[in-house]
Amino acid sequence: MSIALEDVYKPSDDVVGREFEGEIIIAPLVSGIGDMEDELFTLDDTGKAIWDQLDGRRSLAGVVARLTPEFEEAEDGAMERDVLGLVAELVARRMLVAV
Repeated sequence: MSIALEDVYKPSDDVVGREFEGEIIIAPLVSGIGDMEDELFTLDDTGKAIWDQLDGRRSLAGVVARLTPEFEEAEDGAMERDVLGLVAELVARRMLVAV
C-alpha cells in the first residue's frame, strides 16, 4: 500500500493508544493486530506528536505542516519523512486505517 501526503488516517477501532510516562503506548484490542513478537507499540516524542494529529480529518500534508514548526531543529524534510514512515509502519500493523 502506498502512503501519500493527501491521505487521511485515523487510529483503528481495534487498538487503543494511552499516554504513560510521556510516551504513547498502542495496544491491540483484538488478536492479530501488531506483530506476533511485540503487540504493544511505543511512540517517542515525535511519534506521539504525529499520533495526536491523526484524527481522521487532517491529511498527512496537514500533519506535516502543523508539526514542522514544533520541531524546528529537524533537518528540511525530516517531518515529512517521519510522518510517512510512521504512518506506513502503523498501517502495515493495522493500527491505522485510511478514512
